Amino acid sequence: MPRYALLIEYDGLPFAGWQAQAEHPSVQGAIEAALARLDPAYASGARIAAAGRTDAGVHATGQVAHADLARDWDPFRLSEALNWHLKPAPVAILSAARVDDDFHARFSALERRYLFRLTARRAPVTHDRGRVWQVLNPLDIDAMRAGAAHLIGLHDFTTFRSTMCQSKSPVKTLDQITIDEIEIPQGREYRFRLRARSFLHNQVRSIVGTLERVGAGAWDPARVAEALEARDRAACGPVCPPQGLYLSGVGYPKDPFGAG
Repeated sequence: MPRYALLIEYDGLPFAGWQAQAEHPSVQGAIEAALARLDPAYASGARIAAAGRTDAGVHATGQVAHADLARDWDPFRLSEALNWHLKPAPVAILSAARVDDDFHARFSALERRYLFRLTARRAPVTHDRGRVWQVLNPLDIDAMRAGAAHLIGLHDFTTFRSTMCQSKSPVKTLDQITIDEIEIPQGREYRFRLRARSFLHNQVRSIVGTLERVGAGAWDPARVAEALEARDRAACGPVCPPQGLYLSGVGYPKDPFGAG
């Protein structure tokens, strides 16, 4: 059976997350329902595999999944057919590519990249409602960058993971955190970009929520290092809401979609 990689974009608001669930809408379920219109195996319960299982309300601009199909599709026609059958769900197949049988969306990945958008302004957000986390007052970006610097590298991230995290080890290497500030109407937007081979459950949201406390002046940047060393979930700052979080990309030894 030929294997295809799918580059996927979605709005996470209507979904209970990526993973298929019997009683709630999921991104995986929407894509598998579209595949069921094209391939009998998915009508019988076959599953696709993704690079990461995003939580309820989390979005993606660069999720990757793979699917094994019964027939040999032209990749462009496959993406067009899936997008037709995905309507009106807010899910889009940006690209499809034929890949080797040993390609695995999750296990072949070398890195995941996340973007978190945080808006600071007094007026309620309108166009970006459900797609950013809003706070009322501007943040100190230099303080947040100083706090973030303590998290780069190999660490035990027990403080910054959910108590329900199923990872065997809390030790991860965080390769990069960048924070940018842009001007928006009547406010500022802060964009956090994080890159690592893999992340713990709620790690990004825990980090951003903690750094927001630093930017607001409630925490000194050095307290981030103290929280990390505590290896205690109680030492973490507030976990920020999911709506501003995006899975923005997945890196592989060779880009299956041929870009770069």
